[in-house]
Amino acid sequence: YRTPTGAVYDSGDYVARLDEAIELADGAGFAARRAEAARRGKLRGLGLGPYTAGTGGLPQEYAEVRVLPTGIVEVPLGCQSQGQGHETVFAQVVAERLGVPFENVSIVMGDTDRVAKGVGTFASRSMVRAGSAAVEAIDAVVAAGKPMAAHLLEAAATDIEYRDGAFRVVGTDRSIGIFEVARAAAAGKLPQALGTTLGAARMHENPAFAFANGCEVCELEVDPETGAVEIVAWTMVDDSGRSVNPMIVHGQQHGAVAQGIGQALTERCVYDSASGQLVSGSFMDYAIPRADDLPSISV
Repeated sequence: YRTPTGAVYDSGDYVARLDEAIELADGAGFAARRAEAARRGKLRGLGLGPYTAGTGGLPQEYAEVRVLPTGIVEVPLGCQSQGQGHETVFAQVVAERLGVPFENVSIVMGDTDRVAKGVGTFASRSMVRAGSAAVEAIDAVVAAGKPMAAHLLEAAATDIEYRDGAFRVVGTDRSIGIFEVARAAAAGKLPQALGTTLGAARMHENPAFAFANGCEVCELEVDPETGAVEIVAWTMVDDSGRSVNPMIVHGQQHGAVAQGIGQALTERCVYDSASGQLVSGSFMDYAIPRADDLPSISV
């Protein structure tokens, strides 16, 4: 769907996500719960928050894939983990695409001696951009490795295929592992034109955004005598596309809910009106949400 301002929503069934969230939150039973709360002297409310979110801000990102003779695939990336589990999810992508063991992949971030360039981590862009750059670099590595393997297997490069971590001569049982090719290159066993390393770098660029969508449902009670708010239930349905690591995605969903609740109910920058001095400058004064501020979150 192309919006009037030119953005293209690549996919999304928004009404289905709204209906799913309301069903999971037992919207049909809300009236009864509100009546029960009223008998206890509490005001009970239900709030819906549907959303559509563009991901992949800024269209470029850098990744390099180096197949080392030591049996490690080193992957310098232009983004930087801030606790989202990049070391895990990017290694998963590389291991699956290249067909090598997960434990043989080493992700390198934040080292300007080893990462040539990059844009960074923000605006839900890392997997969309850096993940794509890594896939493009892997494909370039495979393309570069085929003539190397062809020389070592004494075959034509056009007869070489790659799968499951090895180059194979099509229609035969002859093959050579990708790390063996890297070792042969490093040992100078290949023609000079093929080089002495097996690796590739790519700056991914794609102007298109990927759009996630979903809906959140909050149910809460307010004590009219004190104004105290208690969140009693929170439901989140998010169509984030293919999840590389569902456990990490769920953790990010929980964190997003906690951050939103904190911004809505407890967090505030307070300045002294006379001096302009910030008086909520430490966690003694600035009220980030604690465990007892949060409900059980259903994602």
